[in-house]
Amino acid sequence: MTLTAGGCTDIGPRALNQDGLDWDIGLGFFVVADGMGGHNAGEVASRLALQAVRDFVSESAAGTDLAWPFSYDPALSVDGNRLLTAVRLANRRIYQEGCAHAAFDGMGTTVVAVLARDDRAVMVSVGDSRIYRWRDSVLTQLTSDDTWLSTVMGLADDDRQGASHPLKHVLTSVVGTREDVRPAVLEERLLPGDRLVLCSDGVHGRLDSQAIAAILCQGAPPERQAEALVLEALIRHTSDNATALVVVAE
Repeated sequence: MTLTAGGCTDIGPRALNQDGLDWDIGLGFFVVADGMGGHNAGEVASRLALQAVRDFVSESAAGTDLAWPFSYDPALSVDGNRLLTAVRLANRRIYQEGCAHAAFDGMGTTVVAVLARDDRAVMVSVGDSRIYRWRDSVLTQLTSDDTWLSTVMGLADDDRQGASHPLKHVLTSVVGTREDVRPAVLEERLLPGDRLVLCSDGVHGRLDSQAIAAILCQGAPPERQAEALVLEALIRHTSDNATALVVVAE
């Protein structure tokens, strides 16, 4: 399976872009983070998360003589353990920085990440950034938002009942605000022609599934599609930073 990717991020109407994205085709690694916290701490949190996740994914790529900093979960694949561990290490690093510096106290970030090898893709999500899959002209949301509405009220992420709810943006889990985080790990088979979209809520908060599908169905290169997703969010007056990363399997 050959992968290609392209990403785009925009500050939107905010004074600072606290979103971040990173990818490495050789590692099969893709990640989007959306930071939060005062005094520019959100930008610090997302940057630390991106670096920590990349570092462990890179270090663990060889798979030999690897010291697992957390217990190994035999129910997951090796790559599932790699990505889960990478996110937990990112959480630890951000949490420790928040404890060590008063200006960073309480900072955190959402993270959605993919680790792909051969025809398998491992995915981890914390917060309300999302991963979608475009397959055979059908768009599917693969991750679930860690929000008060979905966790406490049981509303689906695309349920219009919650669109105007005052607590719709309240997150129940983020990376970095607690000593440890243990997100669910999703493992999916990749098929030729699949497109994965990783995006922050600055994109999916303005673009419903129909709008995202309308861009993906055009079949443009991944970089152009990522740019189109962000641009459409800006046109629709997103209130946040907007970030999209598109991965194509061929």
